[in-house]
Amino acid sequence: MIPPAGSRFVLRVRSRFEAAHHLTSYRGHAETPHGHSWRVEAELHAAGLDAEGMAYDFVAVKRALDELVRPFDHGDLNRVPPFDRLSPTTEHLAAWLLGALRERLPGAPVAAVTVWEGPDCAATCCCPEAEG
Repeated sequence: MIPPAGSRFVLRVRSRFEAAHHLTSYRGHAETPHGHSWRVEAELHAAGLDAEGMAYDFVAVKRALDELVRPFDHGDLNRVPPFDRLSPTTEHLAAWLLGALRERLPGAPVAAVTVWEGPDCAATCCCPEAEG
């Protein structure tokens, strides 16, 4: 089936990890270390499909995302660069993962990364060109 003219595609690829962290300044004080079941979702936007009928290869995105979060799994985020210097807020994680994923997959239409620090709370960092 050929998509209708002007169709856009949104792809989502997820990864997860278990990790502890603490904010280095929460309301003026260092937070007590605690853990979360983290979930990460990369969102890619594409205006069309390639000759194989794909907007982008899920396998490449999943591999890159899993490699990026592997150093965090079952560890303390505050000990893993750059979060050994930067408070590991969910927002900082989303921004760092967005930049790192775009670096790892140049040319991939990565538009946003969302990080959940549990089932109910998430932060999304979007590329400026993806808005609108």
